[in-house]
Parts: sequence; C-alpha cells; structure tokens
Amino acid sequence: MEIQTIASGSKGNAYVISSGRSKLLIECGINFDLIRKALDFDLSEVAGCLISHEHGDHTAGVKKMLRTSNIKIYASEGTFSALNIPNSRQFILKEKSAQIIGEWIVLPFRTEHDAKEPLGFMIQHRNERLLFITDSYYVRYKFKNINYLMIECNYSEDILEQNVAERVIHPVQKKRVLQSHFSLENVKDFLKANNLSHLREIHLLHISEKNGDPGRFKKEIQALTGVPVYVQE
Repeated sequence: MEIQTIASGSKGNAYVISSGRSKLLIECGINFDLIRKALDFDLSEVAGCLISHEHGDHTAGVKKMLRTSNIKIYASEGTFSALNIPNSRQFILKEKSAQIIGEWIVLPFRTEHDAKEPLGFMIQHRNERLLFITDSYYVRYKFKNINYLMIECNYSEDILEQNVAERVIHPVQKKRVLQSHFSLENVKDFLKANNLSHLREIHLLHISEKNGDPGRFKKEIQALTGVPVYVQE
C-alpha cells in the first residue's frame, strides 16, 4: 500500500492511498484541481473519496469534485447534512459497519471533534490494514494488526502553553485545540496502548503551524516506536 500526502494542515487536507491498481482519496480539503494534478490528471483508478467530517479544511474541494468528476463520496449522515450534497452522490457510512468500496473494505468509527458526526477509518486491502485518524482529541478504541498508521499530531502541550503565555494565541483558542485535536502526547499514549508488532509506517497529519514542530514530532515518535515516520514539512 502506498500513501501520498497532497496537503495536510489547517489550510487543507487531502491524501491518496494506492494498492497499485486501485486508489482511495481521503479528504478533499483543497481545490480539486490540485488533487487532480497530484493524480497526474488520471482519476480512473479512484474508487471513492472518504470524508472524515464537514469542516472546510477537509471539504473545500468537494463541490468542484462533484461537478467535474464521477468520484463517489463516502461520509457519515451528519457530515452530509452539513455539506448539502445531492442525495444521488451520497454514500452514507455508519459507525462500526463495514463498507466495500471497490477493492477496499472501510470500517468507520466515531472520533471526538467539534463536528456533527466525525469518523475515523480502518481501511483494508487484501491482508493489509491502514488506520486513519484526524481531528480527534481522544480515541476510544484499540486496534489490531495495523500495518500503516495515518494519525493527527496537531500540537504539543508545551508549545501550546508557551504560545498562550506569549500571547501568540488566545486562551479561548487553546480551549478549542484541547477539545478538538490530537496532541503529540496523545499520539504517544495511543501508540503505547496498541499492538504495533505489524506496523510498517507512521504518517503524522495535520500538524499545527503555530503549535507544532514537525521535525521534533517525527524524531520523538520514531524513537518511541522504531518505525519509519513521515511528516509534511
């Protein structure tokens, strides 16, 4: 399984996973023309697009994708209700109910974010499993046999506290960050709570420009796990 990060962060998110014959787009939070370009203008292998929740940095390109392609969109009922997408293009994902999308099996699960019905995804292709979690301050589940992990690492507690002390960010903004995003410390706790014996790659997503440090996060997670870690800097 190959993982391509097209964009990651508060300005927009879009990722592609590929089996070599089939692709899944995860999030459509940038101009769809940029996604099309990243795919070399060939959408023929894209089986569908998964949307985790309705916020603009995950959905900004959805309407153009609907107008200019035949890609099917998969999301929760709550997410669709917020996006106002035509019923004919809605493929509703239900928590803990597996969905077959071409060659892929997607198991959605609930995440914790200030959105209507946010989801994370366990994605399987043949015997390989990828776990995708973003925009969630807490993960209530443990997972087995993960080969690839794509997980938000938005901020670290010390950088956030320093930014509040130096008035780089407002205390109200700090509260929202704490209640809606996954920190470096949370990622470490999550990794310690799960069996990583089959893990091959970790991709850190949605790193905050102000409250994050990609180089540090990569170094610390790699030291903890011994697994190759990738970030978009």
